Amino acid sequence: MTSGEADVTATDEVPQRERPTRLIGGPGMLLVWLYGVMVVGAVSRSAVQISTEFEHAPLAYSLSALAGVVYGFITYSLVRGGEFARKAARLCCAAELLGVLVVGTWTMVEPSAFPDATVWSDFGMGYLFIPVLLPITAMYWLTKGTRAPR
Repeated sequence: MTSGEADVTATDEVPQRERPTRLIGGPGMLLVWLYGVMVVGAVSRSAVQISTEFEHAPLAYSLSALAGVVYGFITYSLVRGGEFARKAARLCCAAELLGVLVVGTWTMVEPSAFPDATVWSDFGMGYLFIPVLLPITAMYWLTKGTRAPR
């Protein structure tokens, strides 16, 4: 046996590193696209508002910036793939939905608390209700796809 044959045999016995299961196939690609749009919308809007008129509505602008960060993390998790990313994305989607429901209810009950709208104000009405529908859809898709063979 030559040294080349021994190397091939030894290499065959070493398990190859598993690649993360991609989360952006099929409906996942639409989710990535929508979350990407929401990242751009929330971050750019809050960046302008924070830099030009933060004293007018600091809570609203800070919440919009937070929403942009959450959207960015979910987008990254979907693109990265793997089981850990799936769990992280589900957790962030749940936090996003909670934020939308809390802020949406708060803006309806006490509108004076928000002199300017956030991404999540009125359950995302300014964004065509995408902020309330997107996490529900994403959590459903991420949960449904957990046991699907790849």
